[in-house]
Amino acid sequence: QVQLVESGGGLVQPGGSLRLSCAASGSVADINDRGWYRQVPGKERELVARIASSGRLRYADSVKGRFTISKGNAGNTLYLQMHNMKPEDTGVYYCNIILGGSWRSYWGQGTQVIVSS
Repeated sequence: QVQLVESGGGLVQPGGSLRLSCAASGSVADINDRGWYRQVPGKERELVARIASSGRLRYADSVKGRFTISKGNAGNTLYLQMHNMKPEDTGVYYCNIILGGSWRSYWGQGTQVIVSS
């Protein structure tokens, strides 16, 4: 029914940049909101950035001014542009969407990001 696939993760040096992509397929014509989360082993998954149905953007305080979330015009893609990356940004990044009507939440498998010199 619904599939989310993240890509673009990898190794980057502190101060560098990376762009993550999420491709959504299946019954995703009516997405209410969407966002990016990240998780470090042994820690709780945390919100990085979201786009509400109104278009309002929300960012974690730790990434404000450095990360930008955006969606493709077709509505089935989601991006996270990361600049001035820090070692604390290391983790597995997950794409998430919530569908309108059913209000069901869906997650991708995640893409690993490592910030290290």
